[in-house]
Amino acid sequence: MNFSSKILEEAVNQVSQLPGIGKRTALRLVLHLMRQPEQNTDLLTDALLKMRHDLQFCKKCHNVSDTELCEICASHSRDESIVCVVEDIRDVMAIENTSQYRGLYHVLGGKISPMDGVGPQDLKVASLVRRVKEDGVKEIIFALSPTIEGDTTNFYIFKQLDGLEINTSTIARGISVGDELEFADEVTLGRSILHRVPYENSMKN
Repeated sequence: MNFSSKILEEAVNQVSQLPGIGKRTALRLVLHLMRQPEQNTDLLTDALLKMRHDLQFCKKCHNVSDTELCEICASHSRDESIVCVVEDIRDVMAIENTSQYRGLYHVLGGKISPMDGVGPQDLKVASLVRRVKEDGVKEIIFALSPTIEGDTTNFYIFKQLDGLEINTSTIARGISVGDELEFADEVTLGRSILHRVPYENSMKN
């Protein structure tokens, strides 16, 4: 792809670093930004800079937050005795959109995946175990995607909780094996949470 401007080329190169964005799509996006009022581009730039420098992670559940404690963890209307374990913030958003869950969350930041070099030490498992011990948590809901990596992560956490007085459950298999949680429709995901089953039962299937 030949450019008559090095500035344009650099902008396209940077935009093309985003997931799923090739050079042609990046060029279309950059040309679109060029046609917008300068104020619009400045607003986008400011939003990205603020996201990069000011966005925090909740010290309790590791969800994204504007403050030390996210809105969910800080809310007095949530059931603190139930914690839903998810892979990342997209899963929190997906479950919140169902309006069927009123407990808290714990964002692991990934799944155990030896092929990708991700081990238990790379996830927020230790802080989850600490929450169970210190915060009066009575139930852990495993809401990881029904993949080999998700099942492996569930089992690892289950073993880490061995000996603690805690109920463990997993969302019902309304979501097809191999599907990512964030792509499940709200009705299916909501039902999967409401009809969750004891984790020990899921291991027998």
